[in-house]
Amino acid sequence: MNDQIHIHQLEVFARIGVPDEERSSQQRLVLNITFWPSADLAKLQDDISRAVDYAEVCAETRRFVQARSDRLIETLADALAIHLLKMFAIEKITIELRKYVLPGIDYVSVMVTREGSDASK
Repeated sequence: MNDQIHIHQLEVFARIGVPDEERSSQQRLVLNITFWPSADLAKLQDDISRAVDYAEVCAETRRFVQARSDRLIETLADALAIHLLKMFAIEKITIELRKYVLPGIDYVSVMVTREGSDASK
């Protein structure tokens, strides 16, 4: 399980934050997603039907995030990781979720790593 795919700087918009006024409008979030596909990349034979379609991972991430209204980025990152493990042939996933909310800093982020066995809980 060494082969991995990395999606860098996926921009999404979500209603997220502890105070209600923060969740009243969508905020920009940026995700970095690394996943370990179930299939060995050397055995894909250049056939998309054997691969995890990373364009679909991006589209599903956007759909999932936009449909939620969490208070904590920790909650959202965990739920997204579990959701993607259930939706795609992925053994393991790491998600870094960045939020740009505090003045004087670039961003706050959370990073979660989940494995396939976590998706069945």
